Amino acid sequence: MSQGVEFDVNIGNDHIVIQRRYEALGAFNDLLIAIWFLIGSFFFLNDSLVESGTWLFIVGSAQLIIKPFIKLTSLIHVSRVFKRSTSNTASA
Repeated sequence: MSQGVEFDVNIGNDHIVIQRRYEALGAFNDLLIAIWFLIGSFFFLNDSLVESGTWLFIVGSAQLIIKPFIKLTSLIHVSRVFKRSTSNTASA
């Protein structure tokens, strides 16, 4: 079983703000995925809605691809803020 790599950089309030924004974005994305799959599942119970249900599954699957991009963007953002804060501290 593989474990995710922890990337925790203490840059004060900036870190907290960045982390909360990306966590909220990730949670919202997860909520939408669950909604699309739940509605799509119900649509499969009615023959006339199967095509619409299939499209909801496709949308939910596409959003699953977005999940790692949100995490990657968060890590890059925190890294850039950290580099900026350390270069400002070094030049001060």
